[in-house]
Formats: sequence, structure tokens, C-alpha cells
Amino acid sequence: MWLFLLFLSIPLIEIALFIQVGGLIGLWPTLCIVLATAAAGTWLMRQQGALALSQVRSSFNELRDPTEPLAHGAMILFAGAMLLTPGFFTDTMGLLLLIQPVRAAAYRWLSKRVVVHSAGFGPAGGPTRQARPARDDIIDGDFEDLTSRNGHGDKDGTLPPSGWTRH
Repeated sequence: MWLFLLFLSIPLIEIALFIQVGGLIGLWPTLCIVLATAAAGTWLMRQQGALALSQVRSSFNELRDPTEPLAHGAMILFAGAMLLTPGFFTDTMGLLLLIQPVRAAAYRWLSKRVVVHSAGFGPAGGPTRQARPARDDIIDGDFEDLTSRNGHGDKDGTLPPSGWTRH
């Protein structure tokens, strides 16, 4: 229900702000401000996004937890979407999310409300790599592609539908 209220209230706030600002400074200056914030926001988003991407890469290379750099990257992406949306309220929210201390505060607030039940790295593991238990249901084997051999298979040289050859 709160998401519905959010989608309903944001356009109403934007319309009210457009009317107020447009009444104070006029139509063309209002439109120029909206276009200028979209252009400046795009430039800032590219700068901040490149920095966040390098932080994600370095956390993966150093086998550190990438949660915070990934969250910052997601917030920068969200800020860019807000800056590209025409309006004063969304531009203000987007510009605030491009400020690193604001993102850090938002990350702290969100991290208190999100519970991660399990996380792990791939098969390479990390500093806390654990040995995998032996499994009885794994069969090691090799295969040979017989589709390229002529003379094996049916009379016309093709293999039977199952892929098995007759011996």
C-alpha cells in the first residue's frame, strides 16, 4: 500500500512544485532548470558510478565484502534515474543521493533493516574457505563427440536419437 501512495504522491508533489516555480520565474526558466539538472545529474552520475565500479572491482580483487560498494552503486543508479525524471522533487532527491555522506547514511539505515541469512563466494572460496564434503552421487567421466565421425551410427551415417552408438 505504501508503494501505491508513493507513486501517487510524487507526481502530485512534482506538479505542485512546477506550478509554484513556474509562477515565480516563468515557463522557460523553469524548463531550462529542469534540463540543466538532468544534464548535470547525468555527468555527476557517470563520475560517481565510475568511482563506485572501481570500488566494487577492488573489493572483489581483495576478497573483501562487496556489499557496501554494490549498495552505493545501486543508489547512484537510482539517483541517475531520479535526475533524468523531470521535476524538482526527484532532482533534489537524486542530487542528495549523489553526495557520498548521504549515501553512507542511507546505507547504514538500510543495513540495520536488512537481514542476510547466508552469503558466500564461489567455488574459489575466500579467506575462510572450507573443504567441501565428499558426495557419493557424483560420477567422474569423460565423453567423446561422435557426431563428427563418419561410419558410426545408422546406415546414412547419422547417430540414433539418443546419441548412443551400437557396438
